[in-house]
Amino acid sequence: MTTPAAEGLHMPGEWEPHARCWMAWPCRPETWPVPEEDEEVDRLEAARAVYAEVARAITRFEPVTMVCDPDDVAEASLACGPGIQILPIPISDSWIRDTGPSFVTGRNGRVAGVHWRFNAWGGNYPDCAKDQEVGRLVLEHLGQERFAAPLVMEGGSFHVDGQGTLLTTEQCLLNPNRNPSLSRAEIERHLRDFLGVSSIIWLGEGYQDDETDGHIDEIACFVRPGVVLALTTDDPTDANFKAFQDNLDRLKKARDAQGRELEVIPIQQPARRDQNGVRLTLSYTNLYVANGGVVMPAFEDPADDEAYRTVRRAFPDREVIQMAALDIVRGGGGIHCITQQQPLGQGAAG
Repeated sequence: MTTPAAEGLHMPGEWEPHARCWMAWPCRPETWPVPEEDEEVDRLEAARAVYAEVARAITRFEPVTMVCDPDDVAEASLACGPGIQILPIPISDSWIRDTGPSFVTGRNGRVAGVHWRFNAWGGNYPDCAKDQEVGRLVLEHLGQERFAAPLVMEGGSFHVDGQGTLLTTEQCLLNPNRNPSLSRAEIERHLRDFLGVSSIIWLGEGYQDDETDGHIDEIACFVRPGVVLALTTDDPTDANFKAFQDNLDRLKKARDAQGRELEVIPIQQPARRDQNGVRLTLSYTNLYVANGGVVMPAFEDPADDEAYRTVRRAFPDREVIQMAALDIVRGGGGIHCITQQQPLGQGAAG
């Protein structure tokens, strides 16, 4: 079996030109639990409203295709509006960063997709059969080549710089609930083969109570080659303090695939907020980089303003849009988790 790397393909950085953004319409009520303090609140409907807002914000910069379960086509179309393409595909949940394909590119504008195996974040949910096929169906719709990876993986568990470096966490990729028969070296080999990277930077633990077991997009992201935005806290009593300090230390000691030291931009996490006794993963690194823009979260927190200024400085050549994201986070993810960029190239018109 051939691999993307063997054919000269690699995953580009998220800031490189896109053909479009992919999203998936919320459809699973269990993902959006009713708050114990207010049983009248419909979290699913609130999530749908914010997904539509995010989609409309991204259309200012690039086209958006919203995958949606066939039963929800009319509602999704009405909520999103005429500028957003609706694509009926059977889905179990709405985190397309994790269920959709990871796109790779090569010479002459060639674009293909990596289709990972998916087991609902280590078996968190039993009904993920539809989502196991989303990557394949998206690529069939596009008429693009598919590389089926022999690895349980989610797109939110890694971040690349487009120049050979991948950032991930030990907590997630080495978790026995994903690929228990594979060693660290074997997992690294698959990452090199299917994403075209040569250097892997391992952070340790992710965000407290992250049900994805430490996805990287909740704690850090590349903003360009050699530069990483990393979530931090100055509060030594916070449960994230030790893990975040360890991650910062690892980043400062790391070298990327080009041999460069990393510039690390710290960004303070907002105050803790719980839902039904579980901490919400409120993270400013969970953002989407679009063509000429960045869509980032706000959490009705005093840290929102400084986070906005930090992101603006990190992306000086892009317009930054900050939008309320609590109704996304209540489902277990963020803006990066609900989006997936499709790079510009052959077959990319969709």
